[in-house]
Amino acid sequence: QVQLVESGGGLVQAGGSLRLSCVASGGIFSINTMGWYRQAPGKQRELVAAMDRGAWTNYAESVKGRFTISSDNAKNAVYLQMNSLKPEDTAVYYCNADRRYLYGRPGDYWGQGTQVTVSS
Repeated sequence: QVQLVESGGGLVQAGGSLRLSCVASGGIFSINTMGWYRQAPGKQRELVAAMDRGAWTNYAESVKGRFTISSDNAKNAVYLQMNSLKPEDTAVYYCNADRRYLYGRPGDYWGQGTQVTVSS
């Protein structure tokens, strides 16, 4: 069973930056896709960014040019660098992973979520 633990959320002013981290454990050698989703109050959970071991990446239009997803296979980690943050980026951010190559579809494993709040 894969466990995902996120960290790095917090409160930041508009225009600021945050870096989210997600470390995977348990059955990690079969993970091929990792990504980040977010859910704001009253809204559906949405894809923010995803990547796979084939170097495929995908970003939501609203974050392109501001957010960057990356990974460190040696640390079994995936990161989300968030720059030029806007109040509309406020949400709970979830790490997501799967053994399959999903090309933007959510995987089976989820972290507990980390809150990101951007003040205006």
